[in-house]
Amino acid sequence: MRDLDQFLLNRNGRWHYIRRVPQCYAHLDTRNIIRTSLRTASLEVARARRDALVEADDHFWVSLGAENDLGLSELLVGQTANALQRYEVAKRRAMARGYIYTPVNELAETAQLQELIERLTHVGKQTINQGVEAEAVLGGAQMPTVSITDALNIYCEKIALSELLGKSENQKKSWRKVKQRAVNYFVELYGDLPMDQITRKQGRDFYNWWGERLTPKKGKPGLSANSANRDLGNLRKLYRVYWEYVGEEGRENPFRNLHFTDNSIRDVPPFADQWVRSRILLPKLFEDLKPEAVLIVFGLIETGCRPSELANLRSEHIILDHEVPHIKIKPTSERQLKSASSIRDIPLVGVSLEAFKQAPNGFPHYQDKGNLLSASLMKAFRARKLFPTDQHRIYSFRHSFEKRMLEAGLDYGLRCLLMGHKNSRPNYGDGGSMVYRRTELMKIAHPVPMGFARDLKSIC
Repeated sequence: MRDLDQFLLNRNGRWHYIRRVPQCYAHLDTRNIIRTSLRTASLEVARARRDALVEADDHFWVSLGAENDLGLSELLVGQTANALQRYEVAKRRAMARGYIYTPVNELAETAQLQELIERLTHVGKQTINQGVEAEAVLGGAQMPTVSITDALNIYCEKIALSELLGKSENQKKSWRKVKQRAVNYFVELYGDLPMDQITRKQGRDFYNWWGERLTPKKGKPGLSANSANRDLGNLRKLYRVYWEYVGEEGRENPFRNLHFTDNSIRDVPPFADQWVRSRILLPKLFEDLKPEAVLIVFGLIETGCRPSELANLRSEHIILDHEVPHIKIKPTSERQLKSASSIRDIPLVGVSLEAFKQAPNGFPHYQDKGNLLSASLMKAFRARKLFPTDQHRIYSFRHSFEKRMLEAGLDYGLRCLLMGHKNSRPNYGDGGSMVYRRTELMKIAHPVPMGFARDLKSIC
């Protein structure tokens, strides 16, 4: 709206809602100018009721247009989200008229006779939109029954739009996948229950079901408590945000306070320096692997990056024609980073510099394909017996990078910056110049083997 009091008019100390029907809907809504008493002398109350009427009228006009094209039955039948929106609009319209929305059956049982007469009189005075007014003032818009599966769809497609902004298609799929898993488990156990029929008993039963899966059986380790907590947390959030969306924030959450203590130790061990130098810094060892994957492996060693960070670098983020060649880890319009602290510039030294000389345009084959990269590298390393133990992973390069910086005495703040970790200490300055960062990284860089650049170029 153009100003705070748009569509408001004060007459004899009472506020009114005055609004012209938009020209594009004039052939469908013949009122020309809408004049409605807001039944209050308070400007603050009038503004709140005005806002509700604006939203209700906007929705009504859009619905008119859709009905004109499709027909009301085709527009609304079977469309849960539209039914919810209709219910919400009815509640807002009732509030704008000065009434609390009350379902018709409850209204018949609890309302005083005078209130019923007032509501009926108001509806009777309407010469247009009488059905819409009756639905709002007389409580005719019933809350639709929504299953937990439908609630997840509404959450993913309507409620969580802001969470998905900036995510790539694969990031969106991964984001939804973990939420879908929790709902699928719940549906397998209890059926596709309506959201208003999920009770605390089912919440506790789901918690106990996961508890059984965490318990080791017949010498086999139990599943991770992290997986259980993620499912419980996703169901808890789905229940909360859905009822907030439909305006019933006060519902008690059946998954509240259900959480497992995770005592498992899942630290990924670092690679020992000697292991890297004697077993991995051999480009010809990877001759049958896709060249981009090979370059990412050597790019990880002296940057400490997450594999997905390197896989999604763009050419403009790889700066080789600079006093200090470096890479820029930053989000793009199509892809988010893990956190704001992940944004950083990292000097290229040693074998990582040699790798990026062969990849000035990045790694297009693996962009937004983190799972493919991870699977390919895990398979290649296992086939070549390049993991010292069963606990080692490709992520071990990142842990090795951090361990080498710690043991070389690099400044704590610089270590946090280069790793993309949040610095718990006060932040002064910009973390040091690129020359300074490169000088510090040279203290931990592996010696580049003789002929390394030649061998790397030959397989790429």
